[in-house]
Amino acid sequence: MIEVPAGLDLQKLVKIACDQHGYKFFENGDYDLNVGGLRTGPHVTNRFDDLGWCIYRKGGVWQTHLWAMTTDPGAPYLEQPMREEGCAILVPDQYRGCWRLGTHRGKPGLVQIKPVKVYRDDDRDGMLNFDPATIQEGLFGINQHRAGANSTQVGKWSAGCQVTAADADFEEYLAMCRMQREQRGWESFSYTLFDVRQTPALSALLHLAAS
Repeated sequence: MIEVPAGLDLQKLVKIACDQHGYKFFENGDYDLNVGGLRTGPHVTNRFDDLGWCIYRKGGVWQTHLWAMTTDPGAPYLEQPMREEGCAILVPDQYRGCWRLGTHRGKPGLVQIKPVKVYRDDDRDGMLNFDPATIQEGLFGINQHRAGANSTQVGKWSAGCQVTAADADFEEYLAMCRMQREQRGWESFSYTLFDVRQTPALSALLHLAAS
């Protein structure tokens, strides 16, 4: 996990960002998880240079967890997409109840159960393209999962999924998800993806992302 500096209030910043976009910030008691990601830019492929977080109350006290991840696909899938219409890149938005606990390639993760929106990058140049004209909405297997033990290159770890760099960080995050299910009885999880270019309130987090 990335240590959040004492002077940086992650819960407050994310709530402000949600308010700016008209998204729901979840604060209905303990283990009402706010799960999100920040696409940092400039958009260099194959790096875990984005941020993921989980924010919730425990015993009435806010808990904040931050980790390195990628919100973008790796270069191999940009150059050779799995689908003819192009590689999937998740569109920044709030996706209510989009995931449930399950398995991704045989390992515990969160799997897509409701439609999400993706850009389709089909020019095979290895660079990330965010053309609104290419957006599709549907069930594409956009999951949330881990990479390797402590991965530094995205490569084939992501064809559009939201992928945590370090296995230990993802295991810690899964424990939070299981606590929501155990304590609240909720089987689904929402995900909110921001792009820092559209959300200046979160620019204070940029120095925490991997270079």
